[in-house]
Amino acid sequence: MPTWIGGTGAIAAGWFAYQTIKSQRQQIREQRQFIGEQSRFMAEQQQNLQLERAELRAAADDRKWAQARQVAMHKLRIGPDSEGYAWVVTVQNSTDAALHQVDIRFGSNLANVAMEWPAFDDDPSASSPARIAVGDVLTTPVPLLGAHRALRFSSHRWPRFEDNANRPTLFFTDDGGVRWSLDSYGKLEEVPAGTPS
Repeated sequence: MPTWIGGTGAIAAGWFAYQTIKSQRQQIREQRQFIGEQSRFMAEQQQNLQLERAELRAAADDRKWAQARQVAMHKLRIGPDSEGYAWVVTVQNSTDAALHQVDIRFGSNLANVAMEWPAFDDDPSASSPARIAVGDVLTTPVPLLGAHRALRFSSHRWPRFEDNANRPTLFFTDDGGVRWSLDSYGKLEEVPAGTPS
């Protein structure tokens, strides 16, 4: 009888241990499944956050470039003649915000003359008596070019052989404080901070 009771107790203890192990394995499987689902959820959330950040960066970049892309440089080369050649460049600010520190470089030379100039308006209501008269000479760099205004810059005359070395490049700072350059081929670039222009 004691052997039988001892055997029954051992079987019961074995069965209890088996059930405990089986239950723990089930719990471990469920925890692994839960962790896997949570990991997938977190990966999806991380991917969504990365996409949202990329969209925000793209929108901020578009806003940053928006004003600069609306600035135009119309250039006219005069000559060459017996005195060489020169450039006349009109800068048009077609934006609703001011530009700052506007300047033209012809190669490594600054503009000879800068003056206020009528903007190229297609809207007849834009021509008002308050517009600045042509010919008001300004110092360079021009500290401020208002919205929907224009400037005209003139270069010195150069000998014919310096033709390509003195093509105009426009430098300006937008209303957000970003410095830009626009070359005679239409290439617009942000000027790194600390770069002389």
